[in-house]
Amino acid sequence: MKHHAAVSPFISGTTVPFRPAAGTAEPPTQALAAQRLAVKDVFDMAGLPTSAGNPDWLLSHPAPQDTNTSVSRLLNAGARFIGKTITDELAYSLNGQNIHYGTPQNPCTPTRLPGGSSSGSAVAVAAGLADIGLGTDTGGSIRVPASYNGLYGLRPTHGVIPCDNMVALAPSFDTVGWMCKQRPLMRSVAKVLLPYQQAAKKIYRIGVVQELFQASPLALQLNLQLEAWQHAHPALGFEPVSLNLLPTNPGNTFKVLQGAQIALQHQDWLESQKPLLADDIQARLDWCRGIPESQINQAQDAQAKWCKHLAAIFKQYDALVLPTTPGLAPLLATPASSLGEYREALLQHTAIAGLAGLPQLHLPCCNQAGVPHGLSLIGTKNNEFGLLDTADVLME
Repeated sequence: MKHHAAVSPFISGTTVPFRPAAGTAEPPTQALAAQRLAVKDVFDMAGLPTSAGNPDWLLSHPAPQDTNTSVSRLLNAGARFIGKTITDELAYSLNGQNIHYGTPQNPCTPTRLPGGSSSGSAVAVAAGLADIGLGTDTGGSIRVPASYNGLYGLRPTHGVIPCDNMVALAPSFDTVGWMCKQRPLMRSVAKVLLPYQQAAKKIYRIGVVQELFQASPLALQLNLQLEAWQHAHPALGFEPVSLNLLPTNPGNTFKVLQGAQIALQHQDWLESQKPLLADDIQARLDWCRGIPESQINQAQDAQAKWCKHLAAIFKQYDALVLPTTPGLAPLLATPASSLGEYREALLQHTAIAGLAGLPQLHLPCCNQAGVPHGLSLIGTKNNEFGLLDTADVLME
């Protein structure tokens, strides 16, 4: 099977009215009254099928009887469900492609990838079909499509939002996140989904991840944006910092640890069902199942060192700023081999927060000849509201 364009970012047959079962939700509110909610098709919703982006998964699993906590909370706050959205197969890609259900069309740049794996949710919001795009982020699946579609996107602190009643990918890294066009709505969703409401830790000092700015083909525009922020907000201290990414290689560490967990999570299903998968995803899954234990042990040691390294950095800075992606969204016609190389570069960006379980907020602050991209803020654990406060200052 070949990749093809999707007619809609929504899964056929899922655009039906839905409400959580009576008696299972908290007291209803109107915090998100009438906001349209698009839900990535890895979240279980009682009575609606979950495909996880693959028809063989759909056929081999019964319709769920329970609903994911985040979905229930959003609906209970007044959001209006409008459909489940296309995802890359098993959520194991950052491209936004699906050979079975089609590739949702990036409304900002139709000749480029929408980014994944929360592709349908991102496209639905960017196209004005939804207000809130609910998704997951393991290795970048909120941050990347948010960048490619010109949206705000938040990957929260790992573990702070329950990952119940959903298709897992790599549980030690899986997070529930969301995307919106409007910054105030990002905050409104955070107030519903995040279990803590303590005062945000104010961000004063921001470390600029120099090696990623210098390596970016978009460095000129990104640095101009930084300079504009520095000029407009002199009280915020933007200072260059090196994370020593080349010798530490967090992207490779993340890839190994994620791959090992994916093998444990899905090996039985893969062997019993032998599903039809896209070539690139099949190749990565085959690789996952062959990772030697010695390599996993080395990666675990490297992760511990990385977390210690970042902890030392965050004693000097309240947040880090970096390009969310290494470049613009790749063209749809990009060869598979080139997409594989780009994925490796992309993981160097997304693994910084991913390995340490830190929150990261994408800001849609840049545009290159009509193609959106931007910068991200990484904060300390549980300081999502601090990131949102800083975004309000920078993006006013």
